[in-house]
Amino acid sequence: MEQKFTEKEETLFSIMKKYTGEDVCIAFSGGTDSSLLLKVAVDCAQKDTKIYAVTFDTVLHPSCDLEIAKEVAKEMGAIHQVIFINELENSDIRHNPVDRCYQCKKMLFENLMAFAEKVHAATVLEGTNEDDLHVYRPGLKAVGELGVKSPLAEAGLTKQEVRSLAHKLGISVANRPAAPCLATRLPYGADLQPELLRMLERGETYLKEAGFSVVRLRLHGNVARIEIPVSDFAAFLAKREEITEKLKAMGFSYITLDMEGFRSGSMDETLQERKVEK
Repeated sequence: MEQKFTEKEETLFSIMKKYTGEDVCIAFSGGTDSSLLLKVAVDCAQKDTKIYAVTFDTVLHPSCDLEIAKEVAKEMGAIHQVIFINELENSDIRHNPVDRCYQCKKMLFENLMAFAEKVHAATVLEGTNEDDLHVYRPGLKAVGELGVKSPLAEAGLTKQEVRSLAHKLGISVANRPAAPCLATRLPYGADLQPELLRMLERGETYLKEAGFSVVRLRLHGNVARIEIPVSDFAAFLAKREEITEKLKAMGFSYITLDMEGFRSGSMDETLQERKVEK
């Protein structure tokens, strides 16, 4: 019989009371998963326990992520630490290989482990949930190799349950859409040029401001492929000319709407195509 939500909630708090018996570091993006983890850590911590919320300031993540993380960490009363990392200094990452996510996670968490050692934190935590364990997430391998703990997954909480609990605890980013790194907007093997990543970020920011909160702007050569939920198609087409003009002014040559709609990790579909071809 599937474990009830209330039981999972109790399990999470029990796990976190164990981890927060000593100082801990939490990989903190300001997203729903890591924010829930931080909130529970702060609530469970003993009086003298230090809770470090560590955010990576990187070239592969939207710049707005850092500001959101700062605000949420302040709301929760955690010690916020920012670590700047330029992943593109690693040539293996810059050329966007199939294992890029693993390489990135390893680079980021090695830096986080070093920080944890510096401040004498006993444990490093991150926000993988139960659903993440059942989809293509190569970065989880690095998390496991480095001994980083994933309390949400340990408690068996799904993404929807994470959001539900975040709402219950009054977390401001409970409904924040997932914000994966900008490298996911380009095909595997594409050169991750900083100026190209910033252009994609500007394009997505514009589309969100235009009313499409769940959106991915992916680039295939000179073709921009926009993914939004199918339910938003009518609203998008009503603004078709305005959107096309704006994105072309940013430097995109051809603008397309993906008829399959938004789906997480669509660039990984090319991996399946390669397997079929072989």
